[in-house]
Amino acid sequence: MKHNQENRIMSMWRVRALALVLGFSAPLAGWAQNAIQSINSTQQGTAEVVRIEMSEPLAAVPAGFTIQTPPRIAIDLPGVSNALGRNSVEINQGNLRSVNVAQAGERTRLVLNLKQATNYKAQLQGKALVLVLETSAAASAQPTTTSSEPVRFAESLNREQLALKDIDFRRGTDGAGRLVVELPNNQVGVDIRQQGQSLVLEFLRSALPENLRRKFDVADFGTPVQTFTATQQGDRVRLTVNPRGNWEHSAYQSDTQFVLEVRQQKVDPNKLTQGPGYAGEKLSLNFQNIEVRALLQVIADFTNFNVVTSDTVTGNVTLRLKDVPWDRALDIILQAKGLGLRKSGNVIWVAPKDELAAKEKAELESKSQVAQLEPLRTQAFQLNYAKAEDVAKGLSGQGSTGGGTGMKILSPRGSVIFEARTNQLFVSDIPSKLEEVQMLIGKIDVPVRRVLIEARIVIADDKFGRSLGAKLGFNDRTAIGDSGVRVGGNLNAVGAQTGQTSGSFNDTQFVNLPAVGQGGYGAATFAVTLFGASASRFLNLEVSALEAEGKGKVVSSPRVVTADQQKALIEQGTELPYQTATSSGATALQFRKANLKLEVLPQITPEGAVVLDVDVNKDSVGRATAAGFAIDTKHVKTQVLVENGGTVVIGGIFEQNERTDVTKVPFLGDVPVIGNLFKTTTKSSQRTELLIFLTPKVVTDRSTTAGL
Repeated sequence: MKHNQENRIMSMWRVRALALVLGFSAPLAGWAQNAIQSINSTQQGTAEVVRIEMSEPLAAVPAGFTIQTPPRIAIDLPGVSNALGRNSVEINQGNLRSVNVAQAGERTRLVLNLKQATNYKAQLQGKALVLVLETSAAASAQPTTTSSEPVRFAESLNREQLALKDIDFRRGTDGAGRLVVELPNNQVGVDIRQQGQSLVLEFLRSALPENLRRKFDVADFGTPVQTFTATQQGDRVRLTVNPRGNWEHSAYQSDTQFVLEVRQQKVDPNKLTQGPGYAGEKLSLNFQNIEVRALLQVIADFTNFNVVTSDTVTGNVTLRLKDVPWDRALDIILQAKGLGLRKSGNVIWVAPKDELAAKEKAELESKSQVAQLEPLRTQAFQLNYAKAEDVAKGLSGQGSTGGGTGMKILSPRGSVIFEARTNQLFVSDIPSKLEEVQMLIGKIDVPVRRVLIEARIVIADDKFGRSLGAKLGFNDRTAIGDSGVRVGGNLNAVGAQTGQTSGSFNDTQFVNLPAVGQGGYGAATFAVTLFGASASRFLNLEVSALEAEGKGKVVSSPRVVTADQQKALIEQGTELPYQTATSSGATALQFRKANLKLEVLPQITPEGAVVLDVDVNKDSVGRATAAGFAIDTKHVKTQVLVENGGTVVIGGIFEQNERTDVTKVPFLGDVPVIGNLFKTTTKSSQRTELLIFLTPKVVTDRSTTAGL
């Protein structure tokens, strides 16, 4: 990918140079006083020397800049034309591949295409410009991804040791850690190197105030930088920065402010340069006291944009950048001089922020005045799907029939009327507003898709009960003459057989704990009586037992069809009357609903799924009270995203009630086995489950709703 990018940039320069030569070669002959005669390269030790012969001596060493990726050196030659007869010179020697010559206006740019990035020195020798490419043995070797060798960010030009003014740390808008160092001047040399997982900055011929000689804990800022330490090492100040995770860094200097940015590395194979917010190709710049206008022109030449600079943009700036995206470099330049930009296509207009604001204000006022004087036109719009009344209210800022207010789309002089019978709009306004209305109607007057929503409400219950009890009695009579046992269905049956039914037979029960009825049914009973030969004493026993089990399931399936983003309601049920007191003391009859209700608002997403705002009620008639019937309610209200034709469970209630009741005679009821004759045991279990299923289907034809 890097090789393709390199070829693309080389081709761009060649095409630009060819176009410039074809377009300006004839006029240039009249004004050009200096021209490039030849370009030669020689190898001197480990360095390449490029000699550019001119027809006239240059007045001063020309300005230039370097590009790291792809490696380039660009030299601008003002007032110089191209007399080579070609736009490219192939070298292929040492670190130098070729030289491209691009001519624009009254200047010519030389672009040296390198194999690896390197520094250069420029000097004048008579009519020749000599460029010395400082290619060392280390630079010619294969580069490694991590290097502990120091990178000379800026050469030290101070003769004396000066103290740093301040050290600050900030969090950038993209989550990067920004270490800001205030330098005493713009001549301080800076070295940067990576040492293990740390970054080491050294400021040459500098001193560190005592209050800054410490360790700074900046973990609370939430950036990759956790700590950094400032120390004095001889005649230089050392800052050791300790980031964490996968990170990358960039550094730049604007006048006396040096900034080191450390950000989390985000790998995106589709981007040529990494880093949040900036995607431009990286470059390195080193300018001392250069005019801002000239620096902006350097950025323009590096990109495919045309930069138009206001006449009020003046002043100089000192700037050093290392491996910074060009759009980030442009932001740094603008911030340093209080400038702003406006972009239109491939043209960037740069001016002071106040001037930009004033120009925009003047343009808005001019447009407003034109709108006040421009004649009105009337245009009719035929609506096919939307209601003319709703659209008219929206245009006038009154909102739709659904309620609410909005912003008026028409101009203050505009007006709109609607005709409901033919579903037409008649709009009177300036032509530009009529175009906006036409575009708006084209967007909203479209057929609305429909959605079929089917809900299934399942209520299942499971009941189980068991009860066991006994009656035990004793009687002393001589009513019958035989001895033995009598068996009956209950105590009354055996009492009749033995003649115990007369008198106080029912009062002889000293244990009366029968089984409890379940589900509206009484317990089954079995009775036995024991008596002696004299038939004068009776022992009566009645055992009762009951087991009941019930299962039920109620399924409700309401279905409704509605348009996209239109609320629909379907309900069915019963209204129960109840009495209320009025202010005069009389009673009035009112009604309460016990309904099955489905209320839904669908929204079809671009992917074809459906967002549902659902409100489901499942009410039923409850028990009777003195004030009327109670209403058992089950209610679910939620929002869900469901794929077209898919089913989702939006709610579920599971209730389980288990109960065991024991009624017994103290002490006797606790006796094993026999104690069952002196107690009643009732066990009950009830489980209820509620599930609500939703299935939305986007309606594509009439057959979808044929089964409704």
